[in-house]
Amino acid sequence: MKTELAALLESYDSRILGQRTNLKLMVAAALAGGHVLLEGVPGTGKTQMVRTLAGLIGGEFKRIQFTPDLLPSDITGSTIFNMKESTFKTVKGPVFTNILLADEINRTPAKTQAALLEAMEE
Repeated sequence: MKTELAALLESYDSRILGQRTNLKLMVAAALAGGHVLLEGVPGTGKTQMVRTLAGLIGGEFKRIQFTPDLLPSDITGSTIFNMKESTFKTVKGPVFTNILLADEINRTPAKTQAALLEAMEE
């Protein structure tokens, strides 16, 4: 009888080839409540690798493309006032997900990087 982890690895291998070691490291980090830094040249399937893992574990996947004009509220979300109902509505940003891919973090301002790092710490 297969364990759930073995079944996850097998299912992943049927979708993504040659990334078993990276998958094991990503699963270990997820189980430990940690984070993973994926580095590599463009076009090597990093986004697809993470998206596939999110689908296999039944989690939600979101991606942020960091740009010089990105604001901290674009990551964390904000509160918006609804004038019709005279109430505030909280709009959650992409950090409120199971698996988040933050692409090209070094391109964004320090305040935006700090917002991401603070959310990761929480």
